[in-house]
Amino acid sequence: MGSLLALAGCSDDDSGASNSAPSETSSTRQSASPSSSEGAEQSAVLAVYARSWQAQADAYARASSTGTDLRKTTTLRALGSIEQDLKAMREAGQVTAGKPVIHPGHPKVMAGEIPRATLTDCVDTANWTLIDKATKKKVPLPSTRLVKYVSTAKFEKWGTKWMVTELTAQDQSC
Repeated sequence: MGSLLALAGCSDDDSGASNSAPSETSSTRQSASPSSSEGAEQSAVLAVYARSWQAQADAYARASSTGTDLRKTTTLRALGSIEQDLKAMREAGQVTAGKPVIHPGHPKVMAGEIPRATLTDCVDTANWTLIDKATKKKVPLPSTRLVKYVSTAKFEKWGTKWMVTELTAQDQSC
């Protein structure tokens, strides 16, 4: 799901802050005409995507998903990699400060017995910093890591609710 720790090793010409979680941009608030069911579905996918990223930011800020909305927006399969990151952060005594900024594209919604959707995003982690919980100091990260990276998200509609089923951080800058 855009794993914070996995991205620490990615490279990019941009150097700077830390890794992933989100601020909502205008593109996450865009909606199609109300009469368009496809537009309504795209808006619903964008909304759950933004809520999922907010829940991730909350979880990484405390190195725990307890008390966050991750389970309301993210399936157990997608939650697995986040929980691995959170466990590693707890063991290292680290948390995050700040939030990532997300710039999701328009979701592609596919009808079916189980409706599915995908979207591509450019995640900007320049203001999302990994810090040592005890000292409150920034944790040094490789200067070659990606600060802005391409991320893909997959969704399924469960009843009336869209859920994030997979988040993949690409080793590609944007």
